[in-house]
Amino acid sequence: MTHREQQTTDRQAPILTVPKVRRSSDRTAGPSGGAGTATPIRDAAPSRATIGLPSIATATSLQRRCLLRWAAALLAPLPAAGLATTGSEAQPAAGTDRLILVLGDSLSAEYGIGRGEGWVKLLEQRIASKGWGIVNASISGETTAGGLARLPALLAKHRPGITIIELGANDALRGLQMAATQANLQRMTVLAREAGSRPLLVGMMMPPNFGPAYARQFSDMFRRVAADEQAALVPFLLEGFADDLSWFQPDRIHPTAKAQPRMLDNVWPVLSGML
Repeated sequence: MTHREQQTTDRQAPILTVPKVRRSSDRTAGPSGGAGTATPIRDAAPSRATIGLPSIATATSLQRRCLLRWAAALLAPLPAAGLATTGSEAQPAAGTDRLILVLGDSLSAEYGIGRGEGWVKLLEQRIASKGWGIVNASISGETTAGGLARLPALLAKHRPGITIIELGANDALRGLQMAATQANLQRMTVLAREAGSRPLLVGMMMPPNFGPAYARQFSDMFRRVAADEQAALVPFLLEGFADDLSWFQPDRIHPTAKAQPRMLDNVWPVLSGML
C-alpha cells in the first residue's frame, strides 16, 4: 500500500484545519461537502438497441448463454476506487478481523511530519507483535461527511475488526451544523458495527474563542454519540499538551513528531482493551 495520504491567537488551544485542496481522487462529498452521504454517480449501461443484442425471447441457446454471462459481468460490483492511505506496505489480507481501520483527518495523516512518524504508524509498530495490522485511510482536511461517504467501500474492502473514527474538528472550523456532524458520526458507528467492526470514536475540543457554550457542546457531542451507539471513546486526542505550543509545528495547529507518542498514549488505554 503506497504512502499517498496527507489562526489561532497566541495562547489559544490548537485546532485542526488545512487549506482546501482539490484532488483527482476527491469524493462526491469531500472535505467541503455538507452533511449526509453522497449519491454516487454511475454510468448508464448501454441499451440492447445500442449494442445490437438479440432479445432473450428470440435468442438461440448459445446466444442466451452469452447474454446471461454479459449481464452477470455488467451487474458485478466494481472494484473499490484506490484510496490515498498511509501505513505499512504489507497489509493483512482482506477479510481478517485482526485489522484496524483508521478514518481520520490531518492529525492521523502525518501532516507536516516525516512518513512513519505519525501516531498511527507508531500504533502499527506496537500491535504488530499481537498479530494486528493497520489500514490508515486518513486524509488531511477530511470532514465527517467525507468520511461517511468513503466508509462503506473501506469496510467492504478491508473488513476491519476495529474502526477508529477521528473526525469532526474540520466540521466545526468550516461552520457546519453540529447536528449534522453528530448524525454523521452516529451513522459511521452504525455502519462499522453492521459490517462486524467495533467502532472507536476519538474526540476533539474547540478553543475558547469558539465560545464556552459551543466548546462544551462540541466536546459533549462525542460522548453522546459514544453513549447512544455503545461505542468506545477516547475523549481528547491531544490531552495533556493542547495548550503547550512547544508540541506543535510553526502553524500552531498540527502536532510535531515528538507529540505523536503522546497522542498514541491517549488512544492506547481504550484501544488496548479492544484487541
